[in-house]
Amino acid sequence: MRWEELDQQPCSLSRTLAVVGDRWTLLVLRDCFLGVRRFDEFEKRLGVTRHVLADRLKKLVEYGVLAKVPYQQRPLREEYRLTERGLELHSVMLALVSWGDRHMADERGAPIRHIHKGCGQVMRPVTVCSECGEPVAARDVQIEVGEGWQDATGELIPPRLARQSGNQDR
Repeated sequence: MRWEELDQQPCSLSRTLAVVGDRWTLLVLRDCFLGVRRFDEFEKRLGVTRHVLADRLKKLVEYGVLAKVPYQQRPLREEYRLTERGLELHSVMLALVSWGDRHMADERGAPIRHIHKGCGQVMRPVTVCSECGEPVAARDVQIEVGEGWQDATGELIPPRLARQSGNQDR
């Protein structure tokens, strides 16, 4: 499988990685969630080349993760704002940050604390079942092939699953 063909794969993770799967895109998204909106601000904070930054922003706009919104008319200047689709990536970003806080932080600890506005407490993300509300870990999930795993002719092409039961060794 080639990187340029990820969005053609019958796999939601592959399709998602085609949009947000490189380091610069994730760092752009991080800065969006921190309130950065303008090209020059991204460029200054990230230290990325203008070409790479423009490419990543264009892709995020193309896929509806960001929207270009005018903030000045003469001359026309635009900033980048998270769309509803983009805001839905917040839980993904929180999960990555939480993993980094646990496994990659130095002796000083986490560089940023996330405070839940509702209760005022420092929080960490927890994945729960959408149906019963119980916390869910890798060993609690059974994987089955869905209808979306088909080739162009409509033939079902099941992925190789390690085991069909929910007791995968992970």
